[in-house]
Amino acid sequence: MSKSILKVLNVLIFFALMFVAARLWAADTYQIDPNHSSLGFAIKHLTVSTVKGEFTDYSGTIQFDLNDLASFMADITIKATSVDTHQEKRDEHLRTTDFFEVEKYPDISFKSNKLTAQGDGYNITGSLNFHGVTKEITIPVKISGPVTSPMGGNVIGLSGETIINRKDYGMNYNKTLDTGGLILSDAVKVSIELEASHK
Repeated sequence: MSKSILKVLNVLIFFALMFVAARLWAADTYQIDPNHSSLGFAIKHLTVSTVKGEFTDYSGTIQFDLNDLASFMADITIKATSVDTHQEKRDEHLRTTDFFEVEKYPDISFKSNKLTAQGDGYNITGSLNFHGVTKEITIPVKISGPVTSPMGGNVIGLSGETIINRKDYGMNYNKTLDTGGLILSDAVKVSIELEASHK
């Protein structure tokens, strides 16, 4: 066998080994389990109370390796029509053009671009696409696990909260009270409790 052929074979073997190593070192990918997760929100109502809601239809993946934060990835898609505040008439209103406009904007999505350590937790920075507007947000989170599920396989948990301004996403509906103040606050608290299983 000629030296040139041996050289080519060595190069091919080197790249094959690098590919296998990359696969072995790649961060684990976890599938979000909606049966053990929740995506909620809360907004001030009439300046005196807080109304809470959630989305019930969503899916996504999380890529996480405790020893390689740069490989982190979260990709989540939420069906806007699944908004649920446990009050049917209010939910119907939320699906209209006053709020989510679900026919025009059926999906809400979040895609991360960075995970950084912060105290005893992390900050996830990424793009939130909501009501036709995309903005970068940062969410302080805690990531737990992985642990081994009794059903088999590794499981992680991710929990966090952040505040967004709904007007930043073109959701401007409001009314002024006779006594002053507004029916709804602009600030919306977003709460995330996710469980995800290794794919």
